[in-house]
Amino acid sequence: MKYNHKNFGFSLNSKIPLDNFLEKALYEPKIGYYNNRFPFGKDGDFVTSPIISNLFSEILAIWIISVWEKFEKPKIFNLVELGPGDGSLMNILTQTFKRFPEFNKSVNIFLYEKSSLLIKIQKKRIENKHIKWIKNYNSIKKGPVIFFGNEFFDAIPIKQFTVNNKIFLEKCFSINNKGLKETYKKASLSDVSLIKSFNILNKQNFVEYPKLGFKELNKILKKISALSGGVLLIDYGYLKPFNRNTLQTVMKNKKVKMENLNNYIGKVDITYLVNFGLLKEFFEKKNFKVKNIVTQKFFLETMGIIERAKKLEDNMTDKQRDYMSNTLKRLLHKDLMGELFKVIFAFKSKNNNFLGFN
Repeated sequence: MKYNHKNFGFSLNSKIPLDNFLEKALYEPKIGYYNNRFPFGKDGDFVTSPIISNLFSEILAIWIISVWEKFEKPKIFNLVELGPGDGSLMNILTQTFKRFPEFNKSVNIFLYEKSSLLIKIQKKRIENKHIKWIKNYNSIKKGPVIFFGNEFFDAIPIKQFTVNNKIFLEKCFSINNKGLKETYKKASLSDVSLIKSFNILNKQNFVEYPKLGFKELNKILKKISALSGGVLLIDYGYLKPFNRNTLQTVMKNKKVKMENLNNYIGKVDITYLVNFGLLKEFFEKKNFKVKNIVTQKFFLETMGIIERAKKLEDNMTDKQRDYMSNTLKRLLHKDLMGELFKVIFAFKSKNNNFLGFN
């Protein structure tokens, strides 16, 4: 089915900023990508680390418990998963938490999800009746809070700008009866001012700016500032600006050419590479401490994923060992997810010595 502007509420021949267009394409009720199809797994459009291996989720559970210990084992400890996907990660987390009764008694778990379709899927998958699904963070009122998201930030629509002779032009889509056309308009003074406030974005002739992502993070940081805690983000991305367009569309685990986007709106995931250097500068501007940005390989290996795998091998068949070896390779190999995926932790705490980053 080709893109129909009427379904998304767009006017003909108007210039729609990229982030506004993506918000509709991905999250419009019933017809947006995340509200009309199941995107995960080999039969979906992409595969995430928790789906690839339970070991990823177990290691993250151990990291979360270690953070609780660094906060001196508070009797109330809040945990918020941002964009829980199909619920695979949280399902393993809660199973792992049961092995640690003191922590399990202390933790309050919240799932932050905007897709009504995915909420239904999560509720079927996760075997825990005490979890609360939330649309905002108002119900979290007491105790430290840790937010975490795996492939959360890349799913928040971004803005894109070209810069020529210090003039910023914002990327838009124009709609006509034939479909979509890429176009530009002069950027607002407020957006230009925001971009110029970040050193890492200076002297770039192509800028990707996560205005909506930073708006979401501001809400998270406000809650952390009130209660103490931190936010952990795991995603594919880079440290130094690419100075180029990283927007990509994915369908059936394959990339779709952007020029064919008109044929697949609502049927493809549209995402981008996260600028972790920019994230770090953003957090530090908000007076949050930031641990070293590390690769997924470094984080998982430092947290003991190899040792955990070796312990499990003793009770496995040869076929199971081969499968686990292949999934570990996918998570850790530098040419697969190991180096492309980065991990950042921003926090408000007296303790700086969190595991996984040194």
